[in-house]
Amino acid sequence: MQTKIFEAKNIEIKFNLRGKVLTAVRNSSLDLYDGETLAIVGESGSGKSVFTKSFVGMLDKNGWISSGELLFEGKDLARYKTEKEWLTVRGKKIAMVFQDPMTSLNPLKTIGEQISEVITWHRGTTKEKAREEAVEILKMVGIQDAELRYKQYPHEFSGGMRQRVVIATAIACRPRILICDEPTTALDVTIQAQILKLIKDVQAEMGMSVIYITHDLGVVANVADRVAVMYAGQIVEYGLSHEIFKEARHPYTKALLLSLPQLGVKGKSLHYIKGTPPNLYKEIKGDAFAPRNPDAMKIDALLEPPFFKVSETHYAKTWLLHEKAVSHKRFETSESYASAALDGKKYPGSNRDKKEILVSLKDVSVKFKLNGKEFKAVSDVSFDIYRGETFSLVGESGSGKTTIGRAIMKIHPTSDGIIEYKGRRVDTKLSKVDIKHFRQKVQMIFQDPMASLNERAKVDYIVSEGLYNFKLFQSEEERKRKVEAAMEEVGLLKDFLTRFPHEFSGGQRQRLGIARALIMDPEFVIADEPISALDVSIRAQIINLLNNLKKERDLTYLFIAHDLSVVRFISDRIAVIYKGHILELADSEELFRNPLHPYTKSLLSAVPVPDPDVERNKSLIVYDPKMHDYKVDKPIWTEIKKGHFIWANSRESEGYLKELEKLNKQTGGLIWEEN
Repeated sequence: MQTKIFEAKNIEIKFNLRGKVLTAVRNSSLDLYDGETLAIVGESGSGKSVFTKSFVGMLDKNGWISSGELLFEGKDLARYKTEKEWLTVRGKKIAMVFQDPMTSLNPLKTIGEQISEVITWHRGTTKEKAREEAVEILKMVGIQDAELRYKQYPHEFSGGMRQRVVIATAIACRPRILICDEPTTALDVTIQAQILKLIKDVQAEMGMSVIYITHDLGVVANVADRVAVMYAGQIVEYGLSHEIFKEARHPYTKALLLSLPQLGVKGKSLHYIKGTPPNLYKEIKGDAFAPRNPDAMKIDALLEPPFFKVSETHYAKTWLLHEKAVSHKRFETSESYASAALDGKKYPGSNRDKKEILVSLKDVSVKFKLNGKEFKAVSDVSFDIYRGETFSLVGESGSGKTTIGRAIMKIHPTSDGIIEYKGRRVDTKLSKVDIKHFRQKVQMIFQDPMASLNERAKVDYIVSEGLYNFKLFQSEEERKRKVEAAMEEVGLLKDFLTRFPHEFSGGQRQRLGIARALIMDPEFVIADEPISALDVSIRAQIINLLNNLKKERDLTYLFIAHDLSVVRFISDRIAVIYKGHILELADSEELFRNPLHPYTKSLLSAVPVPDPDVERNKSLIVYDPKMHDYKVDKPIWTEIKKGHFIWANSRESEGYLKELEKLNKQTGGLIWEEN
């Protein structure tokens, strides 16, 4: 029988903000057992991070635990008031890994100093001993040349390496509990897979219990023994990992699972959770999820449901499990959600049969100078984008995806090659008339809407900026009409026009970025990681919106991403890029069915699948570029099968052909059929 090492009982956390009291966590409880991994799942604003920050006394000065107990090693941490009391626990016994490593690390101190400092502070060891331990910990978290890296600063590390350093700092004192707050959200899938494996390995070696906070259900399936689902400051369902994924009972949990692109049907709308979470400044009556639940009953608006027991390890907080709700739809098959996911509009596929090329890149290279040295960010890239299709560019951070998008936009100049738009070169200097037309017809949606929106301007001006710059209206009435139409098209109210960007959620800000691009009436849109930072349900809304707009406006997209599950759902064709080179290009389904290049296979193997059985048994393919021998036999861009291209030399091409022939025999000739 497992030993319970931590217990949160009926915790309520409040904040005093602008003279109002917000209840961020409402009467929430959880247990943590020795050596287990517990995942807390929910949308942004559900209270996940606030709840777990209270375990280490890291609520900001406006927040406090108003009621409840935090029981650890025979003490109630909720009663701790001073920093001195918290320092006996924080870092030493309960440590935390944060989402953004750059905000956790001091840019003015070396990596080694920061880890050694933790060891000497908490354990009182000598500086020399702390240094030795810090080097060993860096080795433990997979940092090569640890002695050399010890002396380097955070900016000299990649994102994945910085996250390893943050983990090293957190485990330096060998804590009993490690809290990981969205530790892989900003990382590529391959780096994410490495970090998840690292935390598992460290946990096994040090015998820690781990709490994961995340909105990525694929990550949860990979790591969690037990799962707690949080909504509007409350835990609404908890159980063993396979119970939550296979037998979810709360309508919110079911809705989250059904919002995943992996469960969508290509050409149909993804399911998403309609409505918005409740206002936590106000007292919530009944079930907080009731206004968004299509199967809510009268009692949901009146009384808060208790936890109903599904099994010895599985509980859900919903009236739908009450014996008197038997006659009501009980979500045994999630019919209302499933039908919503399948009742979509049919979107057109690639228009390659028409052979109308909208954008063409031929042997494009982009060079940059860094510290006096020149390096190629993009090398000899060639591809065509056909009118009406979604062409996706996939790869890790630093692979050159965004650079290609910005080169097409004329933000980055090219060093070699040709870029054509509608048959005319745009990589050269254009006349004022041509550049004006190009800027109007080619628009970009950026990854971080907050960084790309003027935080001091109201929405009315932000969306109108292109209209002002290009003088695309005859009167103030016409401008307002265009702005309101653009807002309505992306699902935002015209009442929002007087607000500032900080008054919107992440999903709403991304819609503003889309509205700003659409108001220019573009033909071609470059979407640069537009959904990577969004919750699963909001992500589904934005994907649906982009697909709808593609159909209604006959738009063409260059979709830049690292999340292959989304890319498969939205794309007609996919190009895989690595360190500035495109390695493989094929129709979406063809690439997923028959990936050939080792790097493509490594990306696909790293994609988290929201199924614990699949996640626990899958093997990760690690790509090593040294496996290619191009000294004599040079690689060329080869059409290995109709529409399926690969960067390979003659020996590799022979191997890929044999692989396809083998697959062809296994599938009875299906892989050679037209896509």
